[in-house]
Amino acid sequence: MKQLITIIALSLTTCIAYAQSSVDKYALLKSNNEKTTDTKIRKTFKNFETDLIMIAESTSKWNKKYAQKITHDIIEFAESKYLKSVHVTLLSIDDTPIRAVKYIVSLKSKTTKRDRARHIKWPSIEDSSLAVVLNYNLSWDRLTREQKKEFMKNHNFKIGWISSNIDTSYSHLIKESAQTYGINDYKLSKTNFN
Repeated sequence: MKQLITIIALSLTTCIAYAQSSVDKYALLKSNNEKTTDTKIRKTFKNFETDLIMIAESTSKWNKKYAQKITHDIIEFAESKYLKSVHVTLLSIDDTPIRAVKYIVSLKSKTTKRDRARHIKWPSIEDSSLAVVLNYNLSWDRLTREQKKEFMKNHNFKIGWISSNIDTSYSHLIKESAQTYGINDYKLSKTNFN
């Protein structure tokens, strides 16, 4: 079974930031309904950002500012309806997941449950690394390479995202359902892997 193409943010030193030099013409064309949806998505990902900052700081891998840059890019994917899931993974020196959290994006499922981010403390392990892995839906996969580059440029991406072969099945870890973050018809279902 072929794994979906994933993207990863590995470390501060391997990132390439894209600069935007002109006005984002796509933002100017959004309807009020799309802007409302974008607000829901941003509020939902605020909890994700809180989780990511706590994980980054407790592992001593990234600082708050870097976690916010990652979240910025993820929100851009989410607002354009390209995301299927987001993984945050602590990796051993040989890229084996030690601990992970997976957020599954649901666009049309109603939620009345509005959990808040809780305190997360992951271990700070020597010779380990932290990765964010994104799984896309078919809408992203159908874009050409040029369209993808243009999208990242137009949305002022902060991170240089690269392909990944990290195993996100976490078959050797214990799976545990966690919070659900969301507003009305947009939600992130969180699963922990320890």
